[in-house]
Order: sequence, then structure tokens, then C-alpha cells
Amino acid sequence: MAAAGGAALVAGYQSMAPTGQWFGRTFTGTGRSPQLALTFDDGPNDPYTLQLLEVLERHQVRATFFVIGRYARQRPELLRDVADARHAIGNHTFNHPLLIFKRPAEIALELESCRQAIHDAVGEHSNLFRPPFGGRRPAVMRIARSLALQPVMWDITGFDWNAPSAEYIEGRVARRVRGGNVILLHDGGHLKMGTDRSRTVVASDRLIARFKNEGFEFVTIPEMMAKSSPGSFTGSSTS
Repeated sequence: MAAAGGAALVAGYQSMAPTGQWFGRTFTGTGRSPQLALTFDDGPNDPYTLQLLEVLERHQVRATFFVIGRYARQRPELLRDVADARHAIGNHTFNHPLLIFKRPAEIALELESCRQAIHDAVGEHSNLFRPPFGGRRPAVMRIARSLALQPVMWDITGFDWNAPSAEYIEGRVARRVRGGNVILLHDGGHLKMGTDRSRTVVASDRLIARFKNEGFEFVTIPEMMAKSSPGSFTGSSTS
């Protein structure tokens, strides 16, 4: 009984752990390298997605935005602004559910509906996918692979969804940067359009300036994947 209980706890942890690989391989970065990948979840979100685009443009940096399909439907012009600025766009489901509790048909519908919303707004884009809350199980990964989606997680988070200040976000990220990292931040919130991400905007500005000065290069997830050395890429499994 104790062994079974322990295995269940480990399985539960792996279903949510950003760098866990039990239920299917995911991209979480490349290990030590001079590259960093900023990723922003839960947009597009007015006005903070546009504010982030201004920060990124000022620093001449490209990032990756994992978008919620219903927001892409609601504000397609915001997503077009992201695409026009040559940032990567990924699938973050249509309604942002915790997929580990969804039936296979519901999982597929969430992914396909988000893909269609992105396509309707900006045309063909990337095949990147990030599960909401990081939640995944074998069925989630199997369905993602069947749709030719590339699961992407992260290895650093700024905990910006409820951060007390921009300084807090900056500190949480900066302490863990070693290079080759995928950094999770948010330009929106899954509960409503207009979620306040002003602290994330300020923290992103500071983080970019700080780590560019230290010699790091900020890249999109596809760019980081393309430059990964053999063996460092933890992309979707073919098993």
C-alpha cells in the first residue's frame, strides 16, 4: 500500500511538474547556453500585450506567446500585432482548462479550437503547445502528438500571476538564470480579459536589459529549438 501510494504521489507530481518527463517528452530549454527564451501565457490581453510588444520592440527582442483561443477570437487584432512583430505564437487551448481532468474528445476539441482561432487571426503559425497550469497525462501528450503539436514547458517562472511587485518577479527569474532557460511569464489571465499584468511589463523590461548586458541573447522557442545541440532538445516523444 505504501509503495502504491508513493507511486501515485510521484505520478501526480510528474503530471504538473514543469520539467517532468514521465508522461511524454517536452521542451524545457537547452541547458547552459547564451540563449534565453521569454514566453508569455494567457493572452492576448488588452492593454498589456501591446505594452509588452512595445518593450520587446524597444529592446529588439523576440518572444513566444502561448495564447488562449477564446481571447484570440475576441481580439484577433491583438494577435495580429504579435504576429506582425515576428514573435512566435503557440497553442494554450481554447478555454484554459486543466487537461488532466478532461476526456480525450474534450482535450482534442480544446487544442483544435485554439489552433483554428489562431489560424483565423494570423494564418499558419507554429506547432507549439503549452498545457494550461502545466497539467498533462499520457492522453494529453498522445493527442498533442496526433495533432503534430510540440509540447513546451519551462524551467524558470516569475510567479507573476499574483506577484506583489515587479521587483519580486525580476528576482524570482534572475536567481535561476543559467542560460538555455525557458522563462514563464504572463501577458494575460485565464479568468478574464484585462487582467492586470503591469508588473510583468516592468519586470520584463528590466530582465531583458539586465541579461542582454550580461551577454545573453533572447530568442523565440523555435529559434532555441533550431540551435539546440543534439541530445539537448527534449521535444515531443515519438514513442
